[in-house]
Amino acid sequence: MKSLKYVWLACVFFAMLNDSMGQKKELCVGHHWTEDEANLKMKEFAQQWNDLESWETRANKIKEGIIKGMELGQMPKIEENFNVVVRNAKHMDGYIVENITIESFPGFYITGNLYTPVTKRDKYAAILAPHGHLKDSRLRKDTQIRCATLARMGAIVFAYDMVGFGESVQVDHEIPIAMTLQTWNSKRVLDYLLSRPDVDPERIGMSGASGGGTQTFLLTAIDDRIKVSAPVVQVSAHFFGGCICESGMPVHRYNGFQTNNVEIAALCAPRPLLLVSNGEDWTRNTPIIEYPYVKRVYALYNAEHKVENVHLATEIHDYGYSKRVAVYNFFAHHLKLNNRNIPYNNGYKEDFVKILSPELRVFDKNHPMPSNALMGDQAVMDYLKIYNN
Repeated sequence: MKSLKYVWLACVFFAMLNDSMGQKKELCVGHHWTEDEANLKMKEFAQQWNDLESWETRANKIKEGIIKGMELGQMPKIEENFNVVVRNAKHMDGYIVENITIESFPGFYITGNLYTPVTKRDKYAAILAPHGHLKDSRLRKDTQIRCATLARMGAIVFAYDMVGFGESVQVDHEIPIAMTLQTWNSKRVLDYLLSRPDVDPERIGMSGASGGGTQTFLLTAIDDRIKVSAPVVQVSAHFFGGCICESGMPVHRYNGFQTNNVEIAALCAPRPLLLVSNGEDWTRNTPIIEYPYVKRVYALYNAEHKVENVHLATEIHDYGYSKRVAVYNFFAHHLKLNNRNIPYNNGYKEDFVKILSPELRVFDKNHPMPSNALMGDQAVMDYLKIYNN
């Protein structure tokens, strides 16, 4: 938890620095509202719509604000050529894990691991697994356990690095356009998974915790190809994300229009959505503030049964066992996975997963980063012509 605290504080600093450089009027950073203020704001938002038509008018405006705020329209038009490199397949107990890199746009690479089931099928569900601001990034023990378990249940799982974390060393995490790069990378991971002939496009899920939770609800909001979404310990009415990668671009407020992460998460409707919350962080009010609002949106679609909240009042900000189990069951139901493939004895047993470390790295002396790689924040921003000044 100490390492998480220091990373989070660093992210807050850089977000505040960007505020001081002229973006303050448009940005909502960190604990932008108190819990009391957020409660009133949610009531104010609720007055802006009263039926499906008025909600969808607001929803379209929220979605437009995300896309414009991140300047996603300025990203390059690219071919469906991912320059995929998959290597070093490791056959484990009920799953296979490989090292993978794909090209996000010319000269910029996404590094990750691909977990696949050993059971042969014509089509598999697929799951995107972004991570949060935690030490060891995608190589964390809890990430490996979650991805391996979901693969054993029958899904292809792609765990990938945040920009500036793990092997994503082409830019710093504090690059001013981190939010754009991460969301674009998530989109490209989704594009890649859907390009595979063994992936069922109707069974695509996404789940991450903390900053990975932010990535989950952001991409779900703007891309209907995500069919099932499970943001963990991040959807809050008063907290907007403390890092530049979560609140460093004007996606929550523009031209006098205000929204927050609760409404962004609600854009998932009527697709299945699981909000996992806990009693230690900014999601402690989810059962009484955030979840009722989102459920009211789902009611407009007669889809109340497709949104759930698992609240763990005695737990902290992580993607621990209880949170993983909630996601396993949710994905098993909505993505048609086989949770009976997980050993069970008064609870799911995850001890079949072997934790690896150097074996999961994409690049090494024998497999260097491609020679066309753009190196440094300025090189990437100059190529994209997006500066977020």
